[in-house]
Amino acid sequence: MRINWFEKKVLILGLSKSGISAAKYLNKKGAEVYLTEHREPTAEDIEKIKELEALGIHIETGGHSDDFIKDAYLAITSPGIPPHSEIMKRLAEANVHVISEIELAYTQTSTPFIAITGTNGKTTTTALTSHILSTEFKAPACGNIGKPPCDLIDEENDYLVCELSSYQLAMSPSLQPLISVWTNFTPDHIDWHQGLENYFEAKARIFKFPQNPAFSVLNGQDHKLLEFAPHAAGELFLFAKETDTNCCYEKNDAIYYKRNGKEEEIIKLSECPLVGEHNYQNIMCAVICAKLIGVSNENIKSAIMSFKAPEHRLEKVATINGTTFYNDSKGTNPEASIVAIKSFNEPNVVLIAGGRDKNTDLKEFCDEVKNHIKTVVLIGEAAQRFEENLKADGFENIIREATMQSAIDKSIELNPDIVLLSPACASFDMFRSYEERGEVFKEYVLSKLR
Repeated sequence: MRINWFEKKVLILGLSKSGISAAKYLNKKGAEVYLTEHREPTAEDIEKIKELEALGIHIETGGHSDDFIKDAYLAITSPGIPPHSEIMKRLAEANVHVISEIELAYTQTSTPFIAITGTNGKTTTTALTSHILSTEFKAPACGNIGKPPCDLIDEENDYLVCELSSYQLAMSPSLQPLISVWTNFTPDHIDWHQGLENYFEAKARIFKFPQNPAFSVLNGQDHKLLEFAPHAAGELFLFAKETDTNCCYEKNDAIYYKRNGKEEEIIKLSECPLVGEHNYQNIMCAVICAKLIGVSNENIKSAIMSFKAPEHRLEKVATINGTTFYNDSKGTNPEASIVAIKSFNEPNVVLIAGGRDKNTDLKEFCDEVKNHIKTVVLIGEAAQRFEENLKADGFENIIREATMQSAIDKSIELNPDIVLLSPACASFDMFRSYEERGEVFKEYVLSKLR
């Protein structure tokens, strides 16, 4: 539903990429925009603030004042602000409705959304889906990948392929995608959602009434999602599991698609540039979306073959003296790192892990390390707990290092087949983000080639 924003006071929470996008859009539409940021500004923030203030947007940093909250028609929140935070309580007391930037964009455009969520794999799936659809349509990737959708509202696009976190979904009460995709579900963000079931329900909302999609796409290998499947709205498709009706699956070393029982081979596994079972599942998700939109099999196959994995997601960096280095810095929890670890069966794999601990259970992580990894090099705040858990599980080949650079140097000394950075932890003890962590890894590895 389009709204006349002229002179309406709208509050933006947070100087994030999505917050800035929403602020600029609403300012352009005539709203009185107030942006409030709890933390003090960095040098990088100052430039952003100057640009926004030049547009007439009101900015405050270092706290949330009553003057900014007073008489707000609506608040747009950034993904990192928990619903139980103090500012959210104050907005509730002031009867100010709070939504995400995604929700704002959805209400302002008639372009269909293809919504992709999940604990792991959603970024690669979103990028690949956009890449395939773009062979025949205008279908940019957005949300947590690419531009915020508010940047795209006034463009002429056929579809918006949107990666959605549970944070955004929790604040998007009317979002009704054409296709809703759920890559997998494992424990994560428990503190933010204050419970595992709240986390699940935040993701589940775009698959059921009243946000019914036309198509629901679920992981057939995920027990929790299989249980949920009967409750999913729209026409149901499963991936990574063959059924009699609608599915996409692996058979005879190829990926097949089936709708209403009619089977089609899409691509041989040997033709796929992405490695690992999890990436085959990402491909299956993208294939289902592309087939539902009407992309030809020929274009689907050629697009898959030309696709390059997003940065920091099992990204091949270089091969040096017989050792191949992979950057999976996006592995910020044990479940994500397990997926990366299981992608390799070489006899000598070194895993670099550790960072800021999320305090999730490590039993399955330790089991997969024993099955696939020869040596673990630990860094960061979580190193002690990871070492204790690995040793308790019977894995002893552990090295502790103080920096990323020394971890890489030690790994090279071992002359392995593979060096895999997949930390299973957040990055904030040593780096500003997982992206910076991955860049440091890549730059130091590449320096060995010079």
